[in-house]
Amino acid sequence: MPRITMREAISQALWEEMEKDPNVFIMGEEVGVWGGTYAVTRGFYDHFGPKRVRDTPISEAAIVGAAIGASITGLRPVAELMTINFAFAAMDHIVNEAAKLHYMFNGQMVLPLVIRATGGGGRQLAATHSQTPDAIFAHFPGLKVVAPGTPADAKGLLKSAIRANDPVLFIEHATLYQSRGEVPEGDYTIPIGESKIQRPGSDVTIITYSKMLETSLKAADELAKDGIEAEVVDLRTLRPLDMGPVIESFKKTNRAVVVEEGWPTYGIGAEISARIYEQAFDYVDAPIKRVAQLEVPLPYNRTLEQMALPQVENVVAAVKEVV
Repeated sequence: MPRITMREAISQALWEEMEKDPNVFIMGEEVGVWGGTYAVTRGFYDHFGPKRVRDTPISEAAIVGAAIGASITGLRPVAELMTINFAFAAMDHIVNEAAKLHYMFNGQMVLPLVIRATGGGGRQLAATHSQTPDAIFAHFPGLKVVAPGTPADAKGLLKSAIRANDPVLFIEHATLYQSRGEVPEGDYTIPIGESKIQRPGSDVTIITYSKMLETSLKAADELAKDGIEAEVVDLRTLRPLDMGPVIESFKKTNRAVVVEEGWPTYGIGAEISARIYEQAFDYVDAPIKRVAQLEVPLPYNRTLEQMALPQVENVVAAVKEVV
């Protein structure tokens, strides 16, 4: 299999789905002539034309609102938000319309809508442009939330999201666009809502997703030097949340560390920990540890930013506490 970047994997998924289905189109700020803020849609405008690659005004509410309307009428829009931080400007559309219309109208309408948004810190974009508010969106029933950590998963999950008849928030971490990995050629999809064991182990379970998958795998390699074999479970999807591989792994290792980039209070780690205690309490041999971002608005200064974000050494230290 060819090794490509996550940017290329996402671009491939979009291109292939647009070739396959004429109802799929892209809309967002600078997605057309400019080729996208992160160059994901470079070349799309020339190939598919302005009708299917639509530059929009700088208004996230207009982008998401128009995408919802288009999806209700039978199209399959892929709405790009330059950053997930700007999704707050479209919050009413996302959580009160996209997430609820199918339910409120008793299934009479479907919303085959994908909202692509770049999230996460690590690029010195300061407090209002570096947030990881994934847990906020995963809170709402009716909205699927996907956050891949590898190029292969990014392509397979995005293709599934575009084909789904449900609204999907697809979160792409800003620092992963250049990460490389093997990606299958041809048409393939990965089901939304399935966690995956990315590294087998027997001593402790590390549960994570998105950028923190990379961090957790590096930590697992460091731990292996000390004879500690960590099993790394990648959630991949935050709603619906697949706890099957997590619980199965925990019943084997009896110890867990949850690693997320967001703030710990009311976060993904809190939810995962609660579910482990509820579903596998008899297997608990040590308190579940959480590794997360320090509870401060993310600083601009690079040194301070990296201090606030979870690092490999934080994961290693947490694992050694529980084992």
